[in-house]
Amino acid sequence: MITRSLLECIFSAANIERWNDHPHPAAFTELGKQAHKMVIAWVLGKCEEDAGRPIDWIALIEGGVFEFLHRVVVTDIRPPVFHKLMESRDTREQLNAWVCEKLETDLRFLSVPLAERFCRYHNRDGDAPERQILRSAHYLATKWEFDFILPWSAGMYGLEQTRQEIESQKERIGVAAAREILLHPGSPLWGFISLVGQLTFQKRWAQTPRIPQTSVLGHLLFVAMVAWMGSLEIGACPRRVRNNFFGGLFHDLPEVLTRDIISPVKTSIEGLDELIRRYEREAMEERIFPLVPGPWRDELRYYTEEEFTNKTRNANFVDVLQRHRGDIPEEFNRDEYDPLDGRLIEACDKLAAYIEASASIRDGVHPQALEDGKRHIGERFSETVICNWPVGRLFDFFR
Repeated sequence: MITRSLLECIFSAANIERWNDHPHPAAFTELGKQAHKMVIAWVLGKCEEDAGRPIDWIALIEGGVFEFLHRVVVTDIRPPVFHKLMESRDTREQLNAWVCEKLETDLRFLSVPLAERFCRYHNRDGDAPERQILRSAHYLATKWEFDFILPWSAGMYGLEQTRQEIESQKERIGVAAAREILLHPGSPLWGFISLVGQLTFQKRWAQTPRIPQTSVLGHLLFVAMVAWMGSLEIGACPRRVRNNFFGGLFHDLPEVLTRDIISPVKTSIEGLDELIRRYEREAMEERIFPLVPGPWRDELRYYTEEEFTNKTRNANFVDVLQRHRGDIPEEFNRDEYDPLDGRLIEACDKLAAYIEASASIRDGVHPQALEDGKRHIGERFSETVICNWPVGRLFDFFR
Protein backbone atom coordinates (compact mmCIF):
# COMPACT_ATOMS: atom_id res chain seq x y z
CA MET A 1 0.00 0.00 0.00
CA ILE A 2 1.29 3.43 -0.97
CA THR A 3 1.19 5.83 1.98
CA ARG A 4 0.57 9.56 2.00
CA SER A 5 3.89 10.17 3.74
CA LEU A 6 5.80 8.34 0.99
CA LEU A 7 4.11 10.46 -1.69
CA GLU A 8 4.93 13.59 0.30
CA CYS A 9 8.54 12.44 0.66
CA ILE A 10 8.86 12.13 -3.12
CA PHE A 11 7.11 15.44 -3.78
CA SER A 12 9.24 17.23 -1.17
CA ALA A 13 12.20 16.95 -3.56
CA ALA A 14 10.52 19.67 -5.63
CA ASN A 15 11.30 22.02 -2.73
CA ILE A 16 14.95 20.99 -2.43
CA GLU A 17 16.89 23.60 -4.35
CA ARG A 18 20.31 22.70 -5.67
CA TRP A 19 23.27 25.08 -6.10
CA ASN A 20 21.63 27.53 -3.72
CA ASP A 21 25.05 28.82 -2.69
CA HIS A 22 25.83 29.77 -6.31
CA PRO A 23 24.23 32.34 -8.61
CA HIS A 24 22.12 30.53 -11.19
CA PRO A 25 19.78 31.58 -14.00
CA ALA A 26 17.03 29.13 -13.02
CA ALA A 27 16.11 26.97 -10.05
CA PHE A 28 17.55 23.47 -10.08
CA THR A 29 15.75 21.06 -7.76
CA GLU A 30 16.60 17.61 -6.47
CA LEU A 31 13.47 16.21 -8.13
CA GLY A 32 14.58 17.57 -11.49
CA LYS A 33 18.17 16.40 -11.05
CA GLN A 34 17.08 12.86 -10.19
CA ALA A 35 14.69 12.81 -13.16
CA HIS A 36 17.53 13.81 -15.47
CA LYS A 37 19.72 11.14 -13.88
CA MET A 38 17.17 8.42 -14.70
CA VAL A 39 16.79 9.62 -18.29
CA ILE A 40 20.58 9.43 -18.65
CA ALA A 41 20.52 5.97 -17.00
CA TRP A 42 18.11 4.86 -19.74
CA VAL A 43 20.51 6.19 -22.39
CA LEU A 44 23.50 4.42 -20.84
CA GLY A 45 21.53 1.21 -20.34
CA LYS A 46 20.55 1.17 -24.01
CA CYS A 47 24.20 1.79 -24.97
CA GLU A 48 25.31 -1.14 -22.82
CA GLU A 49 22.72 -3.41 -24.44
CA ASP A 50 23.84 -2.31 -27.90
CA ALA A 51 27.38 -3.28 -26.90
CA GLY A 52 26.19 -6.78 -25.99
CA ARG A 53 26.23 -6.27 -22.23
CA PRO A 54 22.88 -7.31 -20.67
CA ILE A 55 21.17 -4.96 -18.22
CA ASP A 56 18.76 -5.84 -15.42
CA TRP A 57 16.30 -3.00 -15.97
CA ILE A 58 14.31 -3.79 -12.84
CA ALA A 59 17.48 -3.55 -10.74
CA LEU A 60 18.38 -0.30 -12.50
CA ILE A 61 14.99 1.27 -11.77
CA GLU A 62 14.94 0.02 -8.19
CA GLY A 63 18.46 1.26 -7.55
CA GLY A 64 17.54 4.68 -8.94
CA VAL A 65 14.50 4.88 -6.67
CA PHE A 66 16.50 3.75 -3.65
CA GLU A 67 19.22 6.34 -4.27
CA PHE A 68 16.62 9.07 -4.76
CA LEU A 69 14.86 8.29 -1.46
CA HIS A 70 18.17 8.15 0.38
CA ARG A 71 19.18 11.55 -0.99
CA VAL A 72 15.86 13.15 -0.04
CA VAL A 73 16.21 12.01 3.58
CA VAL A 74 19.77 13.36 3.92
CA THR A 75 19.11 16.52 1.92
CA ASP A 76 20.32 18.86 4.67
CA ILE A 77 23.85 17.50 4.24
CA ARG A 78 25.71 19.37 1.50
CA PRO A 79 27.11 17.02 -1.22
CA PRO A 80 30.82 17.49 -0.37
CA VAL A 81 30.12 16.76 3.30
CA PHE A 82 27.86 13.84 2.39
CA HIS A 83 30.52 12.24 0.17
CA LYS A 84 33.12 12.71 2.91
CA LEU A 85 30.87 11.01 5.45
CA MET A 86 30.23 8.11 3.08
CA GLU A 87 33.97 7.46 2.73
CA SER A 88 34.15 6.20 6.32
CA ARG A 89 32.63 2.75 6.77
CA ASP A 90 31.46 3.42 10.34
CA THR A 91 29.86 6.76 9.49
CA ARG A 92 28.31 5.33 6.33
CA GLU A 93 26.73 2.46 8.23
CA GLN A 94 25.33 4.80 10.89
CA LEU A 95 23.93 7.19 8.31
CA ASN A 96 22.39 4.37 6.27
CA ALA A 97 20.83 2.85 9.38
CA TRP A 98 19.22 6.20 10.20
CA VAL A 99 17.86 6.55 6.64
CA CYS A 100 16.47 3.00 6.74
CA GLU A 101 14.76 3.73 10.04
CA LYS A 102 13.18 6.91 8.64
CA LEU A 103 11.75 5.12 5.59
CA GLU A 104 11.11 1.65 7.02
CA THR A 105 7.42 2.07 7.85
CA ASP A 106 6.45 3.53 4.48
CA LEU A 107 8.47 1.00 2.50
CA ARG A 108 7.10 -1.93 4.51
CA PHE A 109 3.57 -0.76 3.82
CA LEU A 110 4.46 -0.86 0.13
CA SER A 111 6.34 -4.18 0.27
CA VAL A 112 8.24 -5.89 3.07
CA PRO A 113 10.78 -7.50 0.67
CA LEU A 114 11.26 -4.08 -0.95
CA ALA A 115 12.05 -2.49 2.42
CA GLU A 116 14.61 -5.20 3.10
CA ARG A 117 16.21 -4.73 -0.35
CA PHE A 118 16.41 -0.98 0.31
CA CYS A 119 18.53 -1.50 3.42
CA ARG A 120 20.71 -4.15 1.78
CA TYR A 121 21.30 -1.87 -1.22
CA HIS A 122 22.74 0.90 0.91
CA ASN A 123 24.71 -1.35 3.23
CA ARG A 124 26.42 -3.39 0.55
CA ASP A 125 29.31 -2.28 -1.58
CA GLY A 126 28.87 -3.38 -5.15
CA ASP A 127 30.03 -2.83 -8.68
CA ALA A 128 27.11 -4.32 -10.57
CA PRO A 129 26.56 -2.89 -14.07
CA GLU A 130 23.34 -1.19 -12.97
CA ARG A 131 25.09 0.54 -10.09
CA GLN A 132 27.85 1.71 -12.43
CA ILE A 133 25.24 3.13 -14.78
CA LEU A 134 23.53 5.05 -11.97
CA ARG A 135 26.87 6.40 -10.75
CA SER A 136 27.76 7.57 -14.26
CA ALA A 137 24.31 9.05 -14.83
CA HIS A 138 24.57 10.93 -11.53
CA TYR A 139 27.85 12.47 -12.66
CA LEU A 140 26.57 13.48 -16.11
CA ALA A 141 23.46 15.10 -14.63
CA THR A 142 25.57 17.02 -12.12
CA LYS A 143 28.01 18.14 -14.81
CA TRP A 144 25.16 19.32 -17.04
CA GLU A 145 23.86 21.54 -14.23
CA PHE A 146 27.31 22.81 -13.28
CA ASP A 147 28.01 23.84 -16.87
CA PHE A 148 25.06 26.24 -16.54
CA ILE A 149 26.16 27.50 -13.14
CA LEU A 150 29.81 28.06 -14.09
CA PRO A 151 29.55 31.28 -16.17
CA TRP A 152 27.36 32.92 -13.52
CA SER A 153 29.78 32.05 -10.73
CA ALA A 154 33.00 33.24 -12.36
CA GLY A 155 35.32 34.77 -9.79
CA MET A 156 33.49 33.34 -6.79
CA TYR A 157 35.66 32.08 -3.97
CA GLY A 158 35.60 28.28 -3.83
CA LEU A 159 34.35 27.81 -7.39
CA GLU A 160 37.58 26.21 -8.54
CA GLN A 161 37.40 23.74 -5.65
CA THR A 162 33.85 22.80 -6.65
CA ARG A 163 34.98 22.31 -10.24
CA GLN A 164 37.85 20.09 -9.12
CA GLU A 165 35.56 18.03 -6.90
CA ILE A 166 33.22 17.41 -9.83
CA GLU A 167 36.12 16.61 -12.17
CA SER A 168 37.55 14.13 -9.66
CA GLN A 169 34.37 12.08 -9.86
CA LYS A 170 35.21 11.20 -13.47
CA GLU A 171 37.52 8.53 -12.13
CA ARG A 172 34.50 6.63 -10.77
CA ILE A 173 32.83 6.37 -14.18
CA GLY A 174 32.96 2.74 -15.24
CA VAL A 175 30.56 2.86 -18.19
CA ALA A 176 32.25 3.17 -21.58
CA ALA A 177 29.33 5.05 -23.15
CA ALA A 178 29.47 7.71 -20.43
CA ARG A 179 33.18 8.27 -21.04
CA GLU A 180 32.51 8.50 -24.77
CA ILE A 181 29.77 11.09 -24.26
CA LEU A 182 32.12 13.18 -22.11
CA LEU A 183 34.80 13.03 -24.80
CA HIS A 184 32.35 14.20 -27.47
CA PRO A 185 30.08 16.87 -25.93
CA GLY A 186 28.77 17.73 -29.39
CA SER A 187 27.52 14.20 -30.04
CA PRO A 188 23.84 13.47 -30.77
CA LEU A 189 23.46 11.55 -27.50
CA TRP A 190 24.76 14.50 -25.49
CA GLY A 191 22.31 16.62 -27.49
CA PHE A 192 19.47 14.34 -26.41
CA ILE A 193 20.59 14.47 -22.78
CA SER A 194 20.87 18.25 -22.89
CA LEU A 195 17.52 18.68 -24.63
CA VAL A 196 15.72 16.60 -21.99
CA GLY A 197 17.52 18.55 -19.27
CA GLN A 198 15.97 21.74 -20.61
CA LEU A 199 12.62 20.55 -19.29
CA THR A 200 13.88 21.76 -15.91
CA PHE A 201 13.35 25.32 -17.20
CA GLN A 202 9.70 24.68 -18.14
CA LYS A 203 7.29 25.32 -15.30
CA ARG A 204 4.06 23.45 -14.68
CA TRP A 205 0.86 25.52 -14.49
CA ALA A 206 2.95 28.27 -16.08
CA GLN A 207 0.17 30.89 -16.15
CA THR A 208 -1.06 30.13 -12.62
CA PRO A 209 0.56 31.49 -9.43
CA ARG A 210 1.54 28.52 -7.29
CA ILE A 211 3.85 27.36 -4.47
CA PRO A 212 6.09 25.52 -4.98
CA GLN A 213 6.82 26.01 -8.65
CA THR A 214 7.49 22.62 -10.20
CA SER A 215 9.23 21.82 -13.46
CA VAL A 216 8.11 19.48 -16.21
CA LEU A 217 11.32 17.50 -15.69
CA GLY A 218 10.68 16.92 -11.99
CA HIS A 219 7.05 16.06 -12.76
CA LEU A 220 8.24 13.23 -15.02
CA LEU A 221 10.08 11.48 -12.20
CA PHE A 222 7.17 11.84 -9.79
CA VAL A 223 4.84 10.19 -12.33
CA ALA A 224 7.40 7.47 -13.08
CA MET A 225 7.92 6.60 -9.41
CA VAL A 226 4.21 6.45 -8.59
CA ALA A 227 3.61 4.37 -11.73
CA TRP A 228 6.40 2.05 -10.57
CA MET A 229 4.79 1.70 -7.15
CA GLY A 230 1.41 1.15 -8.77
CA SER A 231 2.94 -1.59 -10.90
CA LEU A 232 3.99 -3.37 -7.72
CA GLU A 233 0.44 -3.00 -6.37
CA ILE A 234 -1.11 -4.70 -9.41
CA GLY A 235 1.49 -7.49 -9.64
CA ALA A 236 2.93 -6.38 -12.98
CA CYS A 237 5.42 -8.60 -14.82
CA PRO A 238 8.99 -7.25 -15.14
CA ARG A 239 8.58 -5.83 -18.65
CA ARG A 240 5.38 -4.10 -17.58
CA VAL A 241 7.12 -2.58 -14.56
CA ARG A 242 9.89 -1.30 -16.83
CA ASN A 243 7.45 0.11 -19.38
CA ASN A 244 5.31 1.82 -16.75
CA PHE A 245 8.34 3.49 -15.15
CA PHE A 246 9.91 4.72 -18.36
CA GLY A 247 6.50 5.43 -19.88
CA GLY A 248 5.94 7.78 -16.95
CA LEU A 249 9.45 9.22 -17.26
CA PHE A 250 9.06 10.03 -20.97
CA HIS A 251 5.33 10.71 -21.28
CA ASP A 252 5.77 14.50 -21.56
CA LEU A 253 8.97 14.39 -23.62
CA PRO A 254 7.34 16.20 -26.60
CA GLU A 255 6.83 19.22 -24.35
CA VAL A 256 10.52 20.01 -24.66
CA LEU A 257 9.52 21.13 -28.17
CA THR A 258 5.95 22.38 -27.65
CA ARG A 259 5.92 23.60 -24.00
CA ASP A 260 3.24 22.58 -21.50
CA ILE A 261 -0.16 23.35 -23.03
CA ILE A 262 -2.79 23.16 -20.29
CA SER A 263 -5.83 20.93 -20.73
CA PRO A 264 -8.45 23.76 -20.86
CA VAL A 265 -6.66 25.22 -23.88
CA LYS A 266 -6.43 21.84 -25.61
CA THR A 267 -10.14 21.13 -25.14
CA SER A 268 -11.46 24.63 -25.84
CA ILE A 269 -11.44 24.23 -29.63
CA GLU A 270 -12.72 21.10 -31.34
CA GLY A 271 -9.88 19.19 -32.95
CA LEU A 272 -7.12 21.27 -31.33
CA ASP A 273 -5.89 18.44 -29.12
CA GLU A 274 -5.41 16.14 -32.13
CA LEU A 275 -3.71 18.94 -34.07
CA ILE A 276 -1.25 19.45 -31.20
CA ARG A 277 -0.55 15.72 -31.01
CA ARG A 278 0.10 15.58 -34.75
CA TYR A 279 2.56 18.45 -34.43
CA GLU A 280 4.24 16.74 -31.47
CA ARG A 281 4.74 13.55 -33.49
CA GLU A 282 6.22 15.49 -36.39
CA ALA A 283 8.52 17.47 -34.09
CA MET A 284 9.71 14.29 -32.37
CA GLU A 285 10.54 12.74 -35.74
CA GLU A 286 12.41 15.82 -36.93
CA ARG A 287 14.23 17.00 -33.81
CA ILE A 288 14.47 14.30 -31.15
CA PHE A 289 14.62 10.92 -32.85
CA PRO A 290 17.66 11.87 -34.99
CA LEU A 291 19.59 12.30 -31.72
CA VAL A 292 19.25 8.63 -30.70
CA PRO A 293 20.15 5.42 -32.56
CA GLY A 294 17.47 4.09 -34.88
CA PRO A 295 16.58 0.96 -32.87
CA TRP A 296 15.78 3.10 -29.78
CA ARG A 297 13.18 5.23 -31.55
CA ASP A 298 10.47 2.59 -31.55
CA GLU A 299 10.70 2.34 -27.77
CA LEU A 300 10.41 6.13 -27.39
CA ARG A 301 7.39 6.14 -29.71
CA TYR A 302 5.80 3.45 -27.56
CA TYR A 303 6.28 5.67 -24.50
CA THR A 304 5.28 9.03 -26.01
CA GLU A 305 2.54 8.32 -28.56
CA GLU A 306 -0.93 7.55 -27.12
CA GLU A 307 0.86 7.67 -23.78
CA PHE A 308 -2.36 7.27 -21.75
CA THR A 309 -3.59 4.19 -23.65
CA ASN A 310 -3.28 0.65 -22.34
CA LYS A 311 -1.15 -1.18 -24.90
CA THR A 312 0.42 -4.54 -25.63
CA ARG A 313 2.39 -5.87 -28.56
CA ASN A 314 4.57 -8.82 -29.38
CA ALA A 315 7.98 -8.33 -27.77
CA ASN A 316 9.73 -8.87 -31.11
CA PHE A 317 7.78 -5.83 -32.38
CA VAL A 318 6.43 -7.69 -35.42
CA ASP A 319 2.75 -7.81 -34.48
CA VAL A 320 0.50 -4.78 -34.73
CA LEU A 321 0.02 -2.74 -31.57
CA GLN A 322 -3.04 -3.79 -29.57
CA ARG A 323 -4.96 -1.19 -27.58
CA HIS A 324 -7.11 -2.17 -24.58
CA ARG A 325 -10.13 -0.05 -23.66
CA GLY A 326 -10.26 -1.53 -20.18
CA ASP A 327 -7.57 -3.04 -17.98
CA ILE A 328 -4.87 -5.11 -19.64
CA PRO A 329 -6.15 -8.71 -19.38
CA GLU A 330 -4.22 -10.97 -17.06
CA GLU A 331 -3.17 -13.27 -19.91
CA PHE A 332 -1.23 -10.34 -21.39
CA ASN A 333 0.67 -9.72 -18.13
CA ARG A 334 3.76 -11.41 -19.54
CA ASP A 335 7.03 -10.00 -20.83
CA GLU A 336 6.44 -11.35 -24.32
CA TYR A 337 3.46 -8.98 -24.76
CA ASP A 338 5.42 -5.85 -23.76
CA PRO A 339 2.47 -4.43 -21.72
CA LEU A 340 2.20 -0.73 -20.81
CA ASP A 341 -0.52 0.68 -18.53
CA GLY A 342 -1.31 4.04 -20.09
CA ARG A 343 -4.33 4.51 -17.82
CA LEU A 344 -2.12 4.02 -14.78
CA ILE A 345 0.35 6.61 -16.08
CA GLU A 346 -2.54 9.02 -16.71
CA ALA A 347 -3.82 8.56 -13.15
CA CYS A 348 -0.32 9.20 -11.79
CA ASP A 349 0.00 12.27 -14.01
CA LYS A 350 -3.26 13.68 -12.66
CA LEU A 351 -2.31 12.74 -9.09
CA ALA A 352 0.83 14.84 -9.51
CA ALA A 353 -1.26 17.82 -10.63
CA TYR A 354 -3.70 17.22 -7.75
CA ILE A 355 -0.88 17.24 -5.18
CA GLU A 356 0.68 20.32 -6.78
CA ALA A 357 -2.63 22.17 -6.49
CA SER A 358 -3.29 20.90 -2.97
CA ALA A 359 0.17 21.94 -1.73
CA SER A 360 -0.23 25.46 -3.08
CA ILE A 361 -3.76 25.88 -1.72
CA ARG A 362 -2.56 24.64 1.68
CA ASP A 363 0.23 27.23 1.65
CA GLY A 364 -2.19 30.05 0.89
CA VAL A 365 -1.70 30.56 -2.86
CA HIS A 366 -4.97 29.46 -4.41
CA PRO A 367 -6.08 31.30 -7.56
CA GLN A 368 -9.44 30.24 -8.93
CA ALA A 369 -7.84 28.32 -11.80
CA LEU A 370 -5.95 26.16 -9.31
CA GLU A 371 -9.04 25.41 -7.23
CA ASP A 372 -11.08 24.64 -10.35
CA GLY A 373 -8.34 22.37 -11.67
CA LYS A 374 -8.10 20.45 -8.42
CA ARG A 375 -11.87 20.00 -8.23
CA HIS A 376 -12.09 18.78 -11.83
CA ILE A 377 -9.27 16.27 -11.35
CA GLY A 378 -10.77 14.97 -8.11
CA GLU A 379 -14.19 14.49 -9.65
CA ARG A 380 -12.72 12.52 -12.53
CA PHE A 381 -10.16 10.32 -10.79
CA SER A 382 -11.17 9.86 -7.13
CA GLU A 383 -13.07 6.64 -7.94
CA THR A 384 -10.53 5.22 -10.37
CA VAL A 385 -9.72 1.51 -10.05
CA ILE A 386 -7.01 -0.14 -12.15
CA CYS A 387 -6.65 -3.92 -12.15
CA ASN A 388 -8.57 -4.05 -8.84
CA TRP A 389 -6.23 -1.50 -7.28
CA PRO A 390 -8.16 1.57 -6.04
CA VAL A 391 -5.70 4.23 -7.18
CA GLY A 392 -8.40 6.84 -6.50
CA ARG A 393 -7.70 6.49 -2.78
CA LEU A 394 -4.40 8.29 -3.28
CA PHE A 395 -6.33 11.40 -4.26
CA ASP A 396 -8.25 11.20 -0.97
CA PHE A 397 -5.00 11.75 0.95
CA PHE A 398 -4.86 15.31 -0.39
CA ARG A 399 -8.53 16.21 -0.54
